[in-house]
Amino acid sequence: MWPVCDSLRRDSSRWYEDFSQILCWTIVQPFFYDARVDLEALIDLDTYPIHRLDSPVRDELVADTRAQMNAVGCCRISNFMRPEAIDAMLAEAVDLTPQTFWAEQEHNPYASPKDPQLPHDHPRNTYQHRMSGFINSDVLPAASPLNAIYNSNVMTHFVWECIGTTQPIYQWADPLGRNPYGVMQTDHYFPWHFDGNEFTVSILVQKAEQGGVFEYVPDIRTPNAENFERVQHILEGGRDGVHELDLQPADLQLFKGRFSLHRVTPIVGPTTRYIALPTYVHDPYRMNRPHHAISYYGRATQLHHDREAVMVDGLVD
Repeated sequence: MWPVCDSLRRDSSRWYEDFSQILCWTIVQPFFYDARVDLEALIDLDTYPIHRLDSPVRDELVADTRAQMNAVGCCRISNFMRPEAIDAMLAEAVDLTPQTFWAEQEHNPYASPKDPQLPHDHPRNTYQHRMSGFINSDVLPAASPLNAIYNSNVMTHFVWECIGTTQPIYQWADPLGRNPYGVMQTDHYFPWHFDGNEFTVSILVQKAEQGGVFEYVPDIRTPNAENFERVQHILEGGRDGVHELDLQPADLQLFKGRFSLHRVTPIVGPTTRYIALPTYVHDPYRMNRPHHAISYYGRATQLHHDREAVMVDGLVD
């Protein structure tokens, strides 16, 4: 065995000053593992050997997942997590629920201010009522099982392979939105929106009795085309191209959240819906814009303001 360590620190003013994590892992042919994280206790590696680079099962899993991502911008891997890990994540989320930022507000799909120069029925001026919450990433304890999954380089590498992009992906710099828990209770609704990051990995921790179904329109926009007309059609109730995904606890979902319009349908019944949301980006320096951070997570840090002008594409948000 031999260590492979790469600081990945850029000699550039754009590389953020607090990105000092050093990626250190060991490759033991044919295994690939991160010595800092015990994935065996979290992920069903017997069924999904994501750490075995020579495994035909892994190869088939990556190929199937990549095909789904290319076809519809989304995929599900059922029962990816071990039941014990889901139990631990649920206990953590319940314990942290008092620290949830609850949002009951109006926002457009871009979490941006209105634009008075655009028509009143333009998507940027079309506001919907949201009721939901986030347990922000910066309140998770150091020993959090969600942190363990997110900080695993094996997991990051697996997600990168499944997505099928030629660009590297990174764990996100955003201190609030990098790996939060989403929380929805009775009558809560998360309306149509886009994410500020390219790729989101969702792990359902607890399902609502009814409702809480994930709906999305894959690749409705691109970095070079907002496609406002079609977005407005969906906001007005159009169902053309809308897909549904009824996640189950322990399922892993991969999703192109920046380019696919999506929502979570209203929660019915008293059971709280908890979902873990590890997120990945092409540029680890960039964060949510301050208005987006405030709308979703209740506040913006100084770093959000410092990096507001950093753009990775031509999209309005």
